[in-house]
Amino acid sequence: MTGRNSVAGDFSIQKVMIRILLKIPVPWVFVLAYLISLLFQFNIHFPEFGDTARHCIFLSGIVLFVFGGILAAWSLLIFRRARTTTVPGKNSNKLITVGPYRFSRNPMYISLTLAYLGEAGLLVQFWPVAFLPIVLLYINLVVIPLEEKILNSDFGDIYTTYCRKVRRWM
Repeated sequence: MTGRNSVAGDFSIQKVMIRILLKIPVPWVFVLAYLISLLFQFNIHFPEFGDTARHCIFLSGIVLFVFGGILAAWSLLIFRRARTTTVPGKNSNKLITVGPYRFSRNPMYISLTLAYLGEAGLLVQFWPVAFLPIVLLYINLVVIPLEEKILNSDFGDIYTTYCRKVRRWM
């Protein structure tokens, strides 16, 4: 019996941890990761880039940041017009499959990623880029599976068909 109880206990601890993590809105996960990475940025110096490289990184940062902002605004506008939630873990009243959702099931996360990379580029910072995979792992392994489970429960075969046609990321 002890083995079963400890497995059940581990599972409930896992559920509690996920619920706690999901209390932090995903945009804030990006912000917090960026802020933590700045501790490294200011304390563990990366070799300096030359002027040409800095300029290219800066210009790339502008493009990524602007494109990320446009994609985020477009995605949010579609959700607002449909009057459905953008909050992970909440039930949706409509499955969005138009606009950027024709190409990705998660354009908001893509937009946050682009804006995050854009910010790092604008400031020509290395460490935020190094921290980004941690954020993406969290989103890919914790947030998106929860969202997919709820969407599958809410929309069934319609969502399954949509998933077959449109990739999770790109």
